[in-house]
Amino acid sequence: MPAADRASRGAPRAPPRRSPPGRAIAPLLGPTLAVLVAAFVKGAIGFGFPTLGTPLLALFLDVKTAVAVLVVPNLVMDGIQARRRGGLAATVRRLAPLLLFGGAGTVLGTAALAELDAQTVTLALGGFVVLFVTLNALAVSPRVAPSWERWLAAPVGLVAGVVGGVTNVPSLPLILYFYALGMEKDEFVRSIAVTFLAYKLVQLVSLVAVGLLDGRRFGASLALAAVGVGAFALGLRVQDRLDARAFNRVVLVFLGAIGVWLMIRALG
Repeated sequence: MPAADRASRGAPRAPPRRSPPGRAIAPLLGPTLAVLVAAFVKGAIGFGFPTLGTPLLALFLDVKTAVAVLVVPNLVMDGIQARRRGGLAATVRRLAPLLLFGGAGTVLGTAALAELDAQTVTLALGGFVVLFVTLNALAVSPRVAPSWERWLAAPVGLVAGVVGGVTNVPSLPLILYFYALGMEKDEFVRSIAVTFLAYKLVQLVSLVAVGLLDGRRFGASLALAAVGVGAFALGLRVQDRLDARAFNRVVLVFLGAIGVWLMIRALG
């Protein structure tokens, strides 16, 4: 054996280099801030966590991962919001057809999410966000007669479920529908929470079934839920004390910018 080889074998090996602590933490800051912002908005205006959180997380993660890791935080916050003002049983009875068909639509949408490529999903998400902002800016709020509610509940629920399964943003058809029914504020917020809670429970099972929510992503989802609860509670205090109208405008402008950016990124 050459002397050089013997020397190299006998020489002590240098310890592996460890990444600085800041470098390990840095990739977590973006997703954490995204959830904090979205959770605060959810608490302040009663909706908007998946609408805002998904495109924000998509700045740091692929859209499929963003959809998967937001499901547990959404369940926790909507569970709190659904029970907060009472009247839960009456709301569930009123929305039963919407919940049933929305669950079926969520299964279909989640199955489509597993098959679609990331570019298509990103483009769809950006398009829905821009459409949501545009409709709000135009103050489109058609009215639905009470006699039509039971007939519209099934198709609206199905559409909202499919949209939510693919983009994680079922709020667009639901918010338009609840506004059109002329719901008062507490009933509106509770209805959003109840429908999201039902859809997200179905989505959780569907994500596991199609392989998009594995153990690693579920652990990340639990961690983000723990992070988001504090910001959500702070947002609830804002909802109780302040007029959310001006704050909602800021959120819509921010959403519009993100939606346009996601569409440009998907098409680029």
